[in-house]
Amino acid sequence: MGRGRAKAKQAKVARKLKYSGGGTDLERLRRELGAAGTATAGRHAAAEDERYDPHARYDLERAGEPED
Repeated sequence: MGRGRAKAKQAKVARKLKYSGGGTDLERLRRELGAAGTATAGRHAAAEDERYDPHARYDLERAGEPED
């Protein structure tokens, strides 16, 4: 008991966010986050994925083994 008011407020806030006019300034957000151009960002992200992939080393070790 006693949760009804809090739940109603959460629902109100969620509804407001869902149906708002979309006042998010995406360009400003990109500048604040320091997003680079799309081509450069894609290559950089791919390099990071390969560098921090915990399975990459295992995949490289298995690359030379024949499959059963």
